[in-house]
Amino acid sequence: MSVAQYVVTGVGLAAIAWVLWYFLFSTGPAAAAVEGDGVQEVRITVKGGYTPDTLVVRAGQPVRLQFYRDETADCSERVVFEDFGIDTALPAFQTTAIEFTPPEAGEYRFRCGMNMLKGLLVVEPATADRRPSASPHALHE
Repeated sequence: MSVAQYVVTGVGLAAIAWVLWYFLFSTGPAAAAVEGDGVQEVRITVKGGYTPDTLVVRAGQPVRLQFYRDETADCSERVVFEDFGIDTALPAFQTTAIEFTPPEAGEYRFRCGMNMLKGLLVVEPATADRRPSASPHALHE
């Protein structure tokens, strides 16, 4: 093989590794719900993924997720929370509210209708002595 072939092969392998990392292993910053009027609310922008992709709420309290879809890509037409029986259409360039009450603490995945865009809902215990966790993926009491 020539030097050019090695370079092209190396760049191709690096691109494949980046794509796998980006879609399977990367996570953005977590967003804790803002409480008001007895409802926990989080605003999420959908554009090439969910921003933020990790949402933190409390168990046993109503949650309102405000999804603003800032694109027309087919993949982001729906959001699915299988554990809660939610499968909702997200019209392009509109905000769609999804309301539910998570009954217990845990980590619940959500995704697009094509299972390409993914996020995580972290439901913390409904204790009065809530404190920030070092990781949005670690439940604490």
